[in-house]
Amino acid sequence: MLKVDIKKKYSGFNLEVQFETEGETLALLGASGCGKSMTLRCIAGVIKPDEGRISLNGRVFFDSAGHINLSPQKRRIGLLFQNYALFPGMTVEQNILTGLHREKGGSKKQRLRALLDSFYLTGQRNHYPAQLSGGQQQRAALARIIAGGPHLIMLDEPLSALDSYLRWQLEQTLISALEQFNGPAVYVSHNRDEVYRICRRVCIINNGKSEQTMDVKTLFVQPETFSAALLSGCKNYSRAEKQGENTLFALDWNCRITRPNLPENLRYIGLRAHYISLGQNENTISCRVLRVTDDVFSTILTVIPQGVPETDFSRIRLELPKTRIDGIAPGSILTIGFKSSDVLPLH
Repeated sequence: MLKVDIKKKYSGFNLEVQFETEGETLALLGASGCGKSMTLRCIAGVIKPDEGRISLNGRVFFDSAGHINLSPQKRRIGLLFQNYALFPGMTVEQNILTGLHREKGGSKKQRLRALLDSFYLTGQRNHYPAQLSGGQQQRAALARIIAGGPHLIMLDEPLSALDSYLRWQLEQTLISALEQFNGPAVYVSHNRDEVYRICRRVCIINNGKSEQTMDVKTLFVQPETFSAALLSGCKNYSRAEKQGENTLFALDWNCRITRPNLPENLRYIGLRAHYISLGQNENTISCRVLRVTDDVFSTILTVIPQGVPETDFSRIRLELPKTRIDGIAPGSILTIGFKSSDVLPLH
């Protein structure tokens, strides 16, 4: 089990992160600059936290109270960056061999052959990184990491610089490699779709501070905080005040909304664009159409409740099938509706 509980002040930025993970791929999800990569560097030993503790399977990497701070080499961590960081003057085989320095003689050759085979690199064993495709570079970097026998794998935005087609291909390789790895992995990303497909659990990092760790599906079905809902892709928000056990007032939409079992710490509500339909429902708002946007597979309507000033929060986005928008244009007045159970109470 990986346990992280650290604090670090860095160039005016305060990092305060706490999470645990065991034998699974945990995502650190957050906006750019929120402290995700710094957290990885603290775990790897590249950056020293100011205080706290980091341990893996009971072995302490860092403990400020106990004056323990193992070197990166002693932590046995495999760290994969988005540029893969292969040695440019070495062949694929030589790169992988750098991770096999603990192996001897025949055992080293056997392990090398197995890694080349399992990562489909036998035909590229004598190629240099510049001669490889993006997918081959990623597989070579992963093979080198696995060769070192890491107790923990960490991946820092490994797919972010790729086009959509290549990203999908490399993502499948990555998923297979992580499934075969017998240990925990930490995956840093700001891409919610990647996190949903690759990871089992997720820890939200918001402005340097970690929020709760949750099952990745919970993030998309029932996020509890405003920042978590933003990262999950929710498009519509209003500040909110609780008025009863099942009633709230949406300040930015100027309307009452029903939603069962509202929490006491309610500050916002969220509403996903594809949960909203045209016409009456359990909750209904009369709106004016601001914009009609033709998207690839749908039509996006941007509307605003009647009589409400236009702000970032007061605008409401709907995503509808293209067959549903006949006769709707900017300035049209229409009714939108949504189920009470689809309202996300947030704090």
